[in-house]
Amino acid sequence: MFSIGPLSVHWYGMMYLVGLGCAYFLAMREVKAGRSPFTEQQVSDLLFYGFMGAVLGGRLGYVFFYQFERFVEDPMYLFMITQGGMSFHGGLLGVLTVLLIISRKTKLSFLQIGDFVAPLVPIGLGAGRLGNFINGELWGRTTDVPWGIVFPTGGPLPRHPSQLYEFFLEGLVLFGILYWFSRKPRQVGAASGIFLLGYGSFRFIVEYFRQPDDHLGLLTLGMSMGQWLSLPMAIAGGVLMVWALKTQPKGINGKLEQAAA
Repeated sequence: MFSIGPLSVHWYGMMYLVGLGCAYFLAMREVKAGRSPFTEQQVSDLLFYGFMGAVLGGRLGYVFFYQFERFVEDPMYLFMITQGGMSFHGGLLGVLTVLLIISRKTKLSFLQIGDFVAPLVPIGLGAGRLGNFINGELWGRTTDVPWGIVFPTGGPLPRHPSQLYEFFLEGLVLFGILYWFSRKPRQVGAASGIFLLGYGSFRFIVEYFRQPDDHLGLLTLGMSMGQWLSLPMAIAGGVLMVWALKTQPKGINGKLEQAAA
């Protein structure tokens, strides 16, 4: 975006901050409305450590899922953050680890915390995809559709703006679904299941339009690495949602209905 002396501000980093800021605003609104099992200080801690988990997990996931051979050749590559990127699926594992730790400290169930966090995530995901689009990275496959875009680093042929497809589906649509679903008491774990099912399904679909990583290409059954990582995520989300709807008590944003009565 701009530089001030040795300090450079990048679009992707700014989008991370936008996502974190929006998550904080939405979370605090739920706390003040009495629709959260957390205090304001607990929410601040949750979002801070969740953000750290997303960043660290995202880097680890990218290295181990997408660049493992390079890591084996040079383990220091893990710390070369200016080379390579982040993996959503790795970031998700990092966040889940943080939620598990917070669950033990707060005595709240893992799924209660997951239900509170799930509606806060899509805005950050959407903002990140806008950052990808502005940076001209992670573009789509070549196409002849009228809205195809020639990216500076993508060669002379127009390509699908797959970053914008992900912004719409994983950001706007998923946020709308989760926000609507979370407005009323629902079975604990259902919102978490919808998030996993929704993101996994949307990402799986968009991968058909997104250019596979050059060094990986398409894998078994003609599926990309992103699809192989998203498929079990979507299945787990569907199973979790069905299980929650059949067996769990109702709550809202992770706060049990009985406790709110």
